[in-house]
Amino acid sequence: MTDAASSPGVSQPGPVKPPLRDRLPIVSHLRRSVGLQRTMLVIGLVILVVFLLAAVFAPLLAPYGFAQQSAGGVKFGTQQPPNATNLLGTTVSGFDVLSRTIWGAQTALLAIVCAILFSIFLGIFLGLFSGYFGGWLDRTLVVVCDAIYAFPSLLLAIVMSIVISRGQSTLWGGILATAIAITVVFVPQYFRVIRAEVVRVKAEPFVESARVIGVPTGRILVRHVLRNSTRSLPVVITLNASEALLTMAGLGFLGFGIEATAAAEWGYDLNRAVADVASGIWWTAIPPGVAIVLVVLGVTLVGESLNDLSDPRLRTRRRARSVPASVTPAQVRTSGEAASEGGIS
Repeated sequence: MTDAASSPGVSQPGPVKPPLRDRLPIVSHLRRSVGLQRTMLVIGLVILVVFLLAAVFAPLLAPYGFAQQSAGGVKFGTQQPPNATNLLGTTVSGFDVLSRTIWGAQTALLAIVCAILFSIFLGIFLGLFSGYFGGWLDRTLVVVCDAIYAFPSLLLAIVMSIVISRGQSTLWGGILATAIAITVVFVPQYFRVIRAEVVRVKAEPFVESARVIGVPTGRILVRHVLRNSTRSLPVVITLNASEALLTMAGLGFLGFGIEATAAAEWGYDLNRAVADVASGIWWTAIPPGVAIVLVVLGVTLVGESLNDLSDPRLRTRRRARSVPASVTPAQVRTSGEAASEGGIS
């Protein structure tokens, strides 16, 4: 009896491609995570979701405006302890601490998004062309990126703040100063990640076949090389996000950040609260400080989890603990390699 699968003329079904929702970076990592890795990833995602909700819905969540000093014709007063009107008290300038903490999430989100967008597009563009074409362009860009590592991001941000806004930062002036400084510092990281992947992918047989049959270079770069060279980007993006937040907070703390009447910014509020701590006034410093720590912690937890789950060796060990004893390690490695190759289109 002849098997149907081996009969001539019967087409073999190809591998089933997982649905799009299972191939998204965060969702796919969450489905593969177990134990401590899943706990870290879930905690980080919860913190980031709360941060995003606070930033997006700040006008609805904050009881007052970020620069509001009175309500109903009655001034708040300065350095007032937590009370019914001001749930977390007031600052030395008479601003509501809770409102400025919530509005500060919006400023932080804008700085993070701008820094990531600037860095990722420039880094991918340079890494793609450098890795694919090579030659003198590749050597020049590698040397330049190595030299950029010598620039401290905070010092560069201070210079940018002075150049852009002359030390009196508006909302977008402070955000652009931070974004430009982070872009200059983080472009080498995106460049190195993308370049290394492009150098590997361009030697694959499917890229060589595309060249042979005359596929245009632009289509090869975008459709074949770039699509298979961006798997490590989520990890670098999380590092970029936390660095952007810390740089903006550092600018504000040193007095080069955004003015209080232009926007709420956690680093500026910490700067104004330094003298309060010595006087026993805790409520002006703890909320913005805790906000910075929590957001950086959430981004770091997500980044570390993505880094661990992107390592094929860790995935293989995790599968080896979960498979039955009758399954050999060679079968585990084979299934792990097949799963990794299935994610590459």
